[in-house]
Amino acid sequence: MKKKTIKRILMGAGGVCLLLVAVLGVHIYLALKPKPITPGLREMARIDVRQPLTKNDAARITDWLYREKGVDHVLVNPQTQKVVFTYFPYRNSAQQITKDFKASLPYDADQFMPTEDQMSAGGCPVAAVNFTLKVRRMLRQIF
Repeated sequence: MKKKTIKRILMGAGGVCLLLVAVLGVHIYLALKPKPITPGLREMARIDVRQPLTKNDAARITDWLYREKGVDHVLVNPQTQKVVFTYFPYRNSAQQITKDFKASLPYDADQFMPTEDQMSAGGCPVAAVNFTLKVRRMLRQIF
């Protein structure tokens, strides 16, 4: 009788140990696996045009940018001569888009790059005040 009881206790303890080792292995795998490139991740860039723009110029720029690989959304303001667009960084880069823009279109333009003072003040003015964005990034890191 005592042999059976001891055998059951040892089998139960062994089963619990195996279960704990399996849980630990799954945890280590999930914690250390490389993060995939997030298809939903977008970045925003701005091109400053140094010449007057008409509505036709704005439409031409918008059409051209939408044909670029990875560009998701385009806004052109002819009054301020600014072009703002979002793109998927795993498909293209803002530097490459700007380079192609300058080579393909007859506009004197450069990509806007914030100064050191602007970066130290928070970089992106939207992200500096967007609490929801900070919470979402924290949850992405956890899950």
